Parts: sequence; C-alpha cells; structure tokens
Amino acid sequence: MKRIFSGGEFEPKIGYCRAVVAGGFVHVAGTVGLGDTVTEQCKSALATIEGALKEAGSDFSKVVRVNYYLPDAAEFEPCWPILAETFSDNPPAATMIECGLIDAKFRIEIEVTALA
Repeated sequence: MKRIFSGGEFEPKIGYCRAVVAGGFVHVAGTVGLGDTVTEQCKSALATIEGALKEAGSDFSKVVRVNYYLPDAAEFEPCWPILAETFSDNPPAATMIECGLIDAKFRIEIEVTALA
C-alpha cells in the first residue's frame, strides 16, 4: 500500500491523505479546488487529482469511478465541458450528489477511483 499526500490543509487536521494505492487501484479522496466560481474550483480540483494520479503511476484515462459533490446541483452543468474534456474518450462511471461541503466557500468536491 502506498499513501500519497498533497499538503492540503485538511490532511493533518482530519487525518487522511490525498490518495491511497491499494489492491490495483488508486483511491483519491474528495478534492476541492481554489477559485471563486464552480468552474475555477472544478479545474483546480482536477489539477490536484491529476497530480495524485501521476504520483501513483496513473492518469485520467484509467479512472473507473468519479463522484461529484456540490452544494447546489444547478452549478453542475457549467462543469460538464471541463469534465468531458478531462475524461474525453475514457469516461468513468459517475455520480453527482447535492450536499453540504466542509466550508461554504467550496462549490464542488471531486473523488475518483482509478486503475493503478
């Protein structure tokens, strides 16, 4: 098993790591991003996830599952072009859930599972 840390402020506060490589998979924790808009935060979260996948020896083409969490489901549609470009010819199984996030400033949280 390999644990990957990104240096995020919540990792030591809560006691988790950005990703864990185990059992042939990379499990990337729910990831929020920086920015004022949902699309800025989506791009930022995906960049953090991409870094974790790369460190694990994987990439977006190997993602098998993605979960999106948003406090306002109406904000999901502006992210669709970003997500379609990110996953392009290799779309994973996906779920979008409307829910509260750890801080009201966050508009989207993304979690993925990929092949290692």
